[in-house]
Amino acid sequence: MAASSDAACPADPPAIDLRGLTKRFGRTTAVEDLSLTVGRGEVFGFLGPNGAGKSTTIRILLGLVRASAGSATLFGDDVRDVRRAHRHVAYVPADVSLWPSLTGAEILRLLERTGSAVDHEYRGLLVERFALDLDRAAKTYSTGNRQKVALIAAFATRAPLLILDEPTSGLDPLMDREFRRCVIEARDRGQTVFLSSHLLDEVEALCDRVAILRSGRLVEVARIAELRRLRRTEVEVSFTGQPPDLTRTPGVLETQDLGDSRLRFTLSGAAAPALRTLASSEIQTIEVRVPTLEEIFLEYYGGQDR
Repeated sequence: MAASSDAACPADPPAIDLRGLTKRFGRTTAVEDLSLTVGRGEVFGFLGPNGAGKSTTIRILLGLVRASAGSATLFGDDVRDVRRAHRHVAYVPADVSLWPSLTGAEILRLLERTGSAVDHEYRGLLVERFALDLDRAAKTYSTGNRQKVALIAAFATRAPLLILDEPTSGLDPLMDREFRRCVIEARDRGQTVFLSSHLLDEVEALCDRVAILRSGRLVEVARIAELRRLRRTEVEVSFTGQPPDLTRTPGVLETQDLGDSRLRFTLSGAAAPALRTLASSEIQTIEVRVPTLEEIFLEYYGGQDR
């Protein structure tokens, strides 16, 4: 019997799908029961200190090591089938090694033969934007220039997934700005970016969502705005007359009288109740400090294990 024409079509598989992923090295568990989904066209931050399991997870995604348990797919292809899975990926490692006797131009041509289709016009623009001299031999390149070669090669491809592992190590601030611009352009083209970084301001500026890994386990997956709402916001106000009475205002914590008609308090959750209370007083100025991603991140790792 013919299928109904309005039957639901199966959804496209996500860019990355990890289910119960576990990797053990002898008695050491590097990654434990990691389940994570990264959608197509998403810029996803992957955070954690050294030893958290980030690099091991990336090596599994690239087929460089096999998981002890669980599964990992890229656009529906099992990463254990390296040939199929690698069709989807362009990768930039934290420490780039190049063929020392080849020039930058020769290396880009060589990488083109082994990866996804390349947009040559865009690659030429990237060479100019990253100020890379392609005529020099790789052995003369600094760490930053080696990184530029890898970044140009990756961003110039039309690979649906870019896996970037600490990609801006060695770049100066001007080149880091170009990197951020490239990530935004990749996202606008519909590419997925999986970004592992210690530069939390970079992740905060670029990523749609972040995952925080701790001792091989997933601590949190959330949008950055959602992570901020989980943490306290610091508010400082100046006033004339009587200070606002925030003692019974929902969400207000740790009120502190600073003197000179100034008051500081921390706020957890929705701001509306506190704003209504402040509106009933003669407030002159108000300053709000939202916690950075770094502060949120350190809160997860500062102190004892939970």
